[in-house]
Amino acid sequence: MAYVISDDCISCGACESECPVGAISMGDDHYQINADECISCGACAGVCPVGAPKEA
Repeated sequence: MAYVISDDCISCGACESECPVGAISMGDDHYQINADECISCGACAGVCPVGAPKEA
């Protein structure tokens, strides 16, 4: 399952640079993950200081 980024996101950008497939981008108010590109590797969750990325 693809990951999603919750509203807990503080928009620090740590996750975006860790994504090996470039599935993370800045949305209107926080980062978001393109579910069609996400490979569910968990790299984003591993670097997020607030635990915003979660498995959908």
